[in-house]
Amino acid sequence: MDHQATRVDNDLEANPEPLQSGQVLSSDGIQPTRDAADGNSEMSVEKGPLSHLKWYRKLLDAGVEENGIQPIPAEKRTQTQYNNLFTVFFTCLLCVLPLPTGALGTAVYGLKLRDVSLIIIFFNIVTCIPPAFIGIGGVQTGMRQMVQARYSFGLFFGMIPLLLNAGTVTGFTLIGSIVSGQAIAAVNQGAHVSVNVGIAIVCALSFVTAFLGYRAIHIWQRWQWLPNLIGIVIAVGCGGKHLVHQADAGPATVKSVIGYGSLMAGYFMTFGGTASDFTTYHSPKGSKFKVFTYVYLGLLTPSTPLLILGAAIGGAMPNVDSWQTAWDAYGVGGVLAEMLRPAGGFGKFVLVVLALSVVGNMVLSNYSVALCLQMLLPIFAKVPRFVFIIITMAIMIPMAIYAAKEWATSLENFLGVIGYWAGCFDAVVIEELLLFRKMDYTSYDPRIWNKGRSLPPGFAAIGASLVSLALVIPSMDTTWYTGPIGEHIGDIGFEVAFVVTALAYYPLRKLEIKWSGRV
Repeated sequence: MDHQATRVDNDLEANPEPLQSGQVLSSDGIQPTRDAADGNSEMSVEKGPLSHLKWYRKLLDAGVEENGIQPIPAEKRTQTQYNNLFTVFFTCLLCVLPLPTGALGTAVYGLKLRDVSLIIIFFNIVTCIPPAFIGIGGVQTGMRQMVQARYSFGLFFGMIPLLLNAGTVTGFTLIGSIVSGQAIAAVNQGAHVSVNVGIAIVCALSFVTAFLGYRAIHIWQRWQWLPNLIGIVIAVGCGGKHLVHQADAGPATVKSVIGYGSLMAGYFMTFGGTASDFTTYHSPKGSKFKVFTYVYLGLLTPSTPLLILGAAIGGAMPNVDSWQTAWDAYGVGGVLAEMLRPAGGFGKFVLVVLALSVVGNMVLSNYSVALCLQMLLPIFAKVPRFVFIIITMAIMIPMAIYAAKEWATSLENFLGVIGYWAGCFDAVVIEELLLFRKMDYTSYDPRIWNKGRSLPPGFAAIGASLVSLALVIPSMDTTWYTGPIGEHIGDIGFEVAFVVTALAYYPLRKLEIKWSGRV
């Protein structure tokens, strides 16, 4: 099947024959299967090596997702409730996690609430577009996000964005668990419930849903946003009167505006590395625009007001002594506890609800990290997905406890650098689809997803990313390094990474196609 006019490889592996009746996609290639019930041949994902074990079958019967990183055949992608694509991201970001990120704008960057709000609105509107566009690929191809990346980065070079994505998602999980743990610890400070205990609680709760898999995640995310929203409204209603007492701030500078804007960009652009993980089982027959709109609004609508609320909290803290003290002791969880103090015991209950609101965010992170771990080695594709969920939890809890000791510094440093690689990655993936595959999702041949000699070599993708580093590094302005460009105009590393990578990728990819003889 010729996907592109430029694809001229005659090698059978690089350009295999079309799937025949009675063949299925498996982790090792194409193998025959037949539905014994009705005699009709069908294409399906290869059964795992534990399928014959009774305890494993019981897990699957209980609703645990069996498939991991193998592409989902079209007949298995039957979900038509596309509004789930909205709620899965809406619930992810309708939690207390955006609050400390918003607070950085006023408390650390020294910007006025009005300036921070404008920066948040503008950068959110723009930077939610790439991950929403990339998320369409999951519906159309049935491939996880990092599997799709192999069709531009290649099988081996694809390990680089894979590891960076795993580190980024892990970082978000750590920050989320810390914020939640702080809120739980602030519920009853006299009882001496530590932040560490709170971290363990929220990690365990998020583990359960991620363990069950795709369907359970969408069910959970469909409803968890409601108590989260009610809790946030109650907190603002109880303590919102102090939000008007904003500390004085000087005029916004180009450096502070660009620096905080880049932080916002990094916050959303990294969803480009995970968006398709949560769209793969939806029917490809639906409107691409509908998929884009649901994912886009799912990212934009909850995060924007919450980031602005966080900025208002950060600006008010210097004038509200109890808030500043609580922030120093328990972070944003302590401030929420102070806001809810007038509500007494009910306020503590609401604080618990808000603490657990982060579960919806961590569930997605745990799920994607497990998929990344499963892609590290070819043999891992045969290991059941839920095994990597267990490994993920075992890694997350001790790392979160360690990071909690310097959580504010960890948050700023983490958000300040994740946008660089995401800018390169999103530019490559989007340009590959638009210019070289002409929006033809059938060119992502599912039969070669794990065949290095049939996939692109990846030299163009890695080469373009490395070229961008020549300008990204001097354009950085972080707490641990400031380049000569970043020193004068602020951190524009993300913008440089995206633009330069896109410019360099086109000629390099053209040369790569000519050299390899295939797209």
